[in-house]
Amino acid sequence: MTTFTAFEPEVLDGFRDAVGREHVIESPLEVFGYSYDASFLALDRNTMPQAVVRPRTTAEISRVMALAHERRIPVTPRGAASGRTGGSVPLQGGIVLSLDRMTSILELDTANMMVSAEPGVRTVDLHDHCARHGLFFPPDPGSWKFSTLGGNVAENAGGMRAVKYGVTRDYVMGLEVVLADGSILETGGKAVKNVTGYDLTGLFVGSEGTLGIVSRALFRLRPLPKARGVLRVVFRTMDEACAAVQEMLLDGVTPSAAEIMDATCLEAVARARNTQVEEGAGACLILEIDGDGPEALEAQSRRIEAITDRTGRIAFRSAASREETEAIWAERRGLSSAVAAMAPNRLGEDISVPRSAFPEVVRRINAISASSGLPIPVFGHAGDGNLHPSVLCDLADPDQAARAHRAVDGIFQAALDLGGTLSGEHGIGITKRPYFADAVGPVSLETHRAVKRALDPLGLLNPGKIW
Repeated sequence: MTTFTAFEPEVLDGFRDAVGREHVIESPLEVFGYSYDASFLALDRNTMPQAVVRPRTTAEISRVMALAHERRIPVTPRGAASGRTGGSVPLQGGIVLSLDRMTSILELDTANMMVSAEPGVRTVDLHDHCARHGLFFPPDPGSWKFSTLGGNVAENAGGMRAVKYGVTRDYVMGLEVVLADGSILETGGKAVKNVTGYDLTGLFVGSEGTLGIVSRALFRLRPLPKARGVLRVVFRTMDEACAAVQEMLLDGVTPSAAEIMDATCLEAVARARNTQVEEGAGACLILEIDGDGPEALEAQSRRIEAITDRTGRIAFRSAASREETEAIWAERRGLSSAVAAMAPNRLGEDISVPRSAFPEVVRRINAISASSGLPIPVFGHAGDGNLHPSVLCDLADPDQAARAHRAVDGIFQAALDLGGTLSGEHGIGITKRPYFADAVGPVSLETHRAVKRALDPLGLLNPGKIW
């Protein structure tokens, strides 16, 4: 049973002085909502924070961190809590530092094609704000309608356009970070070339809130593509679909997105949308292409049609209207929930392998599914080797739960055996922590720990995560 221990009155008063009385949440009923995230972990420990503190400015974060450092209080940063690995779950009580009030886009610098924003800004809002000025912020995690920039930076979030445009790290030019003791660090800037000192900006991207609190981020932008098109291509096998993506890239055709779904995913989507799967369909690619105008899109589409014809497609469809485009993308955007509806529980994982190993890791996952007796639908980003296998099970059944966790072990081992890694975009958090040492090796593990000791010697920032 979860227990709750309140702070001493003078500690709460200190946090209230820092951010305002109304922005410190202390009642057990209210703080419970900050004890979990989208990972749906079966938590068997006390993950209740003792209070939730909601700063509005960098100065307020600094005051909160100084007090937490003085009192040795653990601090768990939190954005939209859309993470899949338990990264914003407060394992050691203390405070949850919620950045949901920091929602300002501070500056759009069109001359330098850069934008500065606070960590609570939603990804979609930044994208739309820049698009209105003809500029493009490419990172688009699947949860982009509610994920926030601070979380994207903390997890180095990827998304569907990573094959052509990269991930969050590729767009971060500078950061304002509040360190564990309340100090405020400025990194990077608007200079495109900057090799002055260590890459401190890169150090904090992907650090999962364990090294500092991002209070502002500066992102570079691209010109907004003038035209976009969407293609839906169906194949008999995953091997054929993967081969098609490889052929495109080798032929110099780089789609802005190359999403892949296996047969089980297609069946799940068809059931959810009350549609039919094409006869003989074993895999599907949803491709987005972009360019300078309709002629550029038509040229790319013709080349992709020829390539996929050589690699064995059985259906090819090019969206002819906005409605058709939205309908095709709705298949992919709704895929996660459609798959989740197939079983009481879904262990949704995130592995990344070299592109050439994509077909082989899918074969190994299929073998794990057969040996475990559990369905494991596979979808992901075929263009960059990032897969999302979902182990479907009933965790209330001890036998199924044991088989599911063994299947997850096998999936991670398959990725490592093929030269891949534990995560392409979700991070390590809690769920992948047991595998981290094997994935990085002893020297890298000690280097991580040395960096942590240097920046957070008391171990107060997001404790219990990564290792």
